[in-house]
Amino acid sequence: MQNIGICGHFGGNKDFLDGQTIKTKNLTDELIHQYGKNEVNIVDTYGGMKRFPILIIKIICMQWKCRNIVILPAQTGLNSYVRIMMFLNVFLKRNIHYAVIGGWLPQYLEKRPCLAKQLKMIKGIYVETSVMKASLVGKGFANIQIMRNFKKIRVLEKDELIYINQKPLKLCTFSRVMKEKGIENAINVIKTYNQNAGEEVFALDIYGQVDRKQTEWFSELEKIFPNYVQYKGAIPSEQSVNVLKEYYALLFPTNFYTEGIPGTIIDAYAAGIPVICSKWESFPDVVDEKITGFGFEFSNQNEFIEILQYIANNVQEVNALKQNCIEKAKEYSSEIAVLPLVRGLQK
Repeated sequence: MQNIGICGHFGGNKDFLDGQTIKTKNLTDELIHQYGKNEVNIVDTYGGMKRFPILIIKIICMQWKCRNIVILPAQTGLNSYVRIMMFLNVFLKRNIHYAVIGGWLPQYLEKRPCLAKQLKMIKGIYVETSVMKASLVGKGFANIQIMRNFKKIRVLEKDELIYINQKPLKLCTFSRVMKEKGIENAINVIKTYNQNAGEEVFALDIYGQVDRKQTEWFSELEKIFPNYVQYKGAIPSEQSVNVLKEYYALLFPTNFYTEGIPGTIIDAYAAGIPVICSKWESFPDVVDEKITGFGFEFSNQNEFIEILQYIANNVQEVNALKQNCIEKAKEYSSEIAVLPLVRGLQK
């Protein structure tokens, strides 16, 4: 019998760069590293409902073969996969572990009491932040552990840090390109700032896959980019540090209040660049104010501009945060992050 079965979105043969796929692959790679390839069984949920009959067969086989089952579903698949596995568990008695991607689960369960009841019965639920744990514990969950999001990427050494001192100060976004990630807001704020300053104080480069449902929106947006805003395409995660280290700061003006630990911020810390972001629910878990970055209240464009003003006038101070960022990045190493799950698999 194999030790671990992992059910999550691996993306088939396609190169997905979204947070769900990256976390699923990173966690799988780390468990293979620790337990060996022969001890890990994988079921790829890529294709969703189109492949659902085949997926059910694969899930049955995985649950038959493996002592521990680790699931990493998105919102759309959570209810279905939990139901199937809990039904099978009536007969098979496996240890089911749920590694949560993002910060949406507590809010999602408020209107789904049946699903919440089932999740309270599984071996362990591994959330990314203390905010999420406190919320679920408050709803009666006793099986919650914190397992931070992580990436297996190289963290820069101090002597590799690049200090930016000349205008235009180079900023970037490094996430899925969609309205909800605040990309358009970032562009508008920088345009406003530069226009008010009468010069190009900041330049913005946009990285990431364009959401397939929003290609038309982004194509229209690109047509009105000023010359200091550019789209640079999607970058493989293993190249993130080498790309980001050239920048002054990373912008993350997300409109998702229930973000968990965004992988883009881990990338930024590893590259030694501070972050400027909207204060989502778990912001205090991830960003140390004026130590590794700066936060502004949701939808507060004026406060966003005030932060830009501050970093434009205090370049030496902002550059001094770079060493803090690479120290912070070490908290998100794979070896440290997965320990709660590893302990759960051994019980």
